[in-house]
Amino acid sequence: MTSFFAGAACLAQAEAIAPAQVELLAGACANCHGTEGMLSGAIPAIAGRPVTVLDAQLQAFKQGLQPNTTVMDRIAKGYTDAELSALANYFANVDKQ
Repeated sequence: MTSFFAGAACLAQAEAIAPAQVELLAGACANCHGTEGMLSGAIPAIAGRPVTVLDAQLQAFKQGLQPNTTVMDRIAKGYTDAELSALANYFANVDKQ
C-alpha cells in the first residue's frame, strides 16, 4: 500500500512536466544509459525499473546520499524534483525489449 501512494506521488509530480519536455530530458540520459535507458554493461539499464525505485535513487543522487557514483550526483543536481520524478516515470514505463 505504501508503494502505491509513493508511486502516486511520483506520478503527480511527473504530470507537471510536459511529455515533450520529458523526452528532451531523457535524451540526455541516453548518453550513458543508452537509448530508452536499455544499455547493458557497466552502466545500469534503467528502462522498466519501478518508478518508486528510480525516483528514490534520483533524489538520493541529488541530495548526495548515493555513495560510489561517478557523475550522477552532479547531474541530478541540475534537475528539479519534478523533472527527476518525470524522468523516473518515463523510464519506468519504457518497455524493455
